[in-house]
Amino acid sequence: MSGTSISSADLDPRRRRALYRAWHRGMRETDILLGTFADQALAQMSEAEVDEFEALLDLVDRDILAWLTGEAPVPAEINTPLWKKLAQFHTHTGPINV
Repeated sequence: MSGTSISSADLDPRRRRALYRAWHRGMRETDILLGTFADQALAQMSEAEVDEFEALLDLVDRDILAWLTGEAPVPAEINTPLWKKLAQFHTHTGPINV
C-alpha cells in the first residue's frame, strides 16, 4: 500500500494537508493506521475534529502505534471521542497487512 486511495480534489486545503501528513509520517505502520482512517473520515470531520486530528499528527509515531495496538495504555488527554473513532475504525477493519 503506497498511500491514499481517495482523491483529495474535493477537500479544502487544510484537509488536504492533513491527509498528506497522515500518509507520510515516517513509520509505514502509522501511515497505514492514520492514512486509512483519514481516507474514510477526514471529509466528514468537524473543524474541531480536524484540529484534534492535526494534533494527533504531531505526536510520535511509536506512541500512536503502541496505543492503537494496545501495547501501551492511551493517556487520558489522548483518549478523546476522535481517538475512540480511530481505534474503533481499526477494530472493525481487521488486521493490517504491512
